[in-house]
Amino acid sequence: MSVQNLLALNWKMNKTPAEARAWAEELSEKLAADKPELAVMAPAVALPALAAHLPPGVTVGAQDVSAHEAGAYTGEISAAMLVDVGARYVVVGHSERREYHGETDADVAAKARQAQANGLMPIVCVGEGLDVREKGEQVPHTLAQLSGSLDGVGPEVVVAYEPVWAIGTGKTATADDAEELAAAIRTALRERYGSEAQHIRILYGGSVKPDNIASICAQPNVNGALVGGASLKVPDVLGMVDALQ
Repeated sequence: MSVQNLLALNWKMNKTPAEARAWAEELSEKLAADKPELAVMAPAVALPALAAHLPPGVTVGAQDVSAHEAGAYTGEISAAMLVDVGARYVVVGHSERREYHGETDADVAAKARQAQANGLMPIVCVGEGLDVREKGEQVPHTLAQLSGSLDGVGPEVVVAYEPVWAIGTGKTATADDAEELAAAIRTALRERYGSEAQHIRILYGGSVKPDNIASICAQPNVNGALVGGASLKVPDVLGMVDALQ
């Protein structure tokens, strides 16, 4: 694959705007010019501070977006609002949104379509729970989720495979596990988008750290990582960047 690796750093519900600025300034001091693409997926209130203080070439993204363009949707944040504060990416369908907020594949697809309509690149998350993995049904489960989550969505997308049993648990899918699903996802993307599927990045997410990221991202169909806990400390981010060089 000729596409550049993407490190999407998902802070989840962590860091105030002041803390985000300090993190960005520390990263600016220490990050080498030669690096994979970095995108910081921060809480919406921290995006302006990040956009103003991140080093050149590091982008920002959001962790969710409304499926609606605008209107009477109290508490929601539109794609146009995110673009206006500098966001380039947005995560949709993260397992925590699916589990805690009941988001369906149709909800995820609606959000992805809204993101694309406003020039945001959606990072569409799919993956199986432990019960599905133990039954050996991880491939059909994940591909069904992918199909529903990409309904009406164009090829300007990133797909993140996140085995739910490996998120925040310290358990990590092996490099072979990651490639098994990434290869299946790639085949499904080819069936949907044709030759354009070769340019779609497939990320792995789930307890990614400096000591395991290189082996995972060395797989033929894995083009980076969606990183949770290890994204919160600049030294860990630098360690992952170094591991990928």
